Amino acid sequence: MKIISLFSVVRGYNIPIIILAQYLSAIFILSPKTRAMDVILDFNLFIIVLASTLTIASGYIINSFYDSQKDLINKPNKTMLDRLVSQKTKLHVYFGFNFFVFLIATLVSWRAVFFFSAYIFLIWFYSHKIKKYPIIGNITAALLAILPFFAILLYYQKIDAIIFNLNNDKYYVIFAHASFLFLLILIREMIKDLENIIGDLAQNYRTIPVILGEGFSKKIITFLVLCTVIPVYVLIEIYDVGYMDIYFYSSFVILIFFLAKLWKSDSKENYLLLHNIIKFIIVAGVFSIVLIKPSVLIHGRDVLDI
Repeated sequence: MKIISLFSVVRGYNIPIIILAQYLSAIFILSPKTRAMDVILDFNLFIIVLASTLTIASGYIINSFYDSQKDLINKPNKTMLDRLVSQKTKLHVYFGFNFFVFLIATLVSWRAVFFFSAYIFLIWFYSHKIKKYPIIGNITAALLAILPFFAILLYYQKIDAIIFNLNNDKYYVIFAHASFLFLLILIREMIKDLENIIGDLAQNYRTIPVILGEGFSKKIITFLVLCTVIPVYVLIEIYDVGYMDIYFYSSFVILIFFLAKLWKSDSKENYLLLHNIIKFIIVAGVFSIVLIKPSVLIHGRDVLDI
């Protein structure tokens, strides 16, 4: 039961999705290598994915540590399961994961060490301080969620190229994908605030629904949903994303239903459904990356032409 409890604390059910998302992003978007198998067998990439996964898992642990009282109100069943592992043990696992991440990052480069050290610190600072504040807490959470993909971007040494070669269309495609994902995660964070409003009130978390009300929060979420039109238009109409445009069109249909349901929602159960809808769109997007160029999985890739 303690193993199951620790699995729940680190949200082990999310780990395979995170790993898959990073590998598919590397294969279809970021890597200059021409064959999928070359990317999969890249040892340094494996280390970066492993480090990212352990850092995120440790982030869930420290987040659970600081939110234990709030979660007891918002998620009583999950919290009781999580409490089968003591806070002391959770901290030992947290520091153990982070130390191991530091060690394996040294196998890649000093830039990897610096990146993951900064990432670990930012997750801790977010859990300890930032998440209690409106807007900035939501934005920080969304940025932290997409940072593992920038680790891969850094590994393939494209960040310098992006900064000094902004005329390359390839990099606009990367940022368009990242922007769409960022908006979806930000919407999810806003929905979580509506879902957890009782616990946030009890623990004095200054979220948007607590300070400005549920109606104002719904207006912001509606605005964010409308903003997703911009990166999707760029990806579908300006650049070639292959068959992934099917995913984007389907996402729009689901988001229309999402907005209709949002303005009728007024209970934790309704907001949990909306949360799961956004989570479904995000997970579906991970699997839909292969639609950019399905032939990569079969024949390899001659050129990176997305």
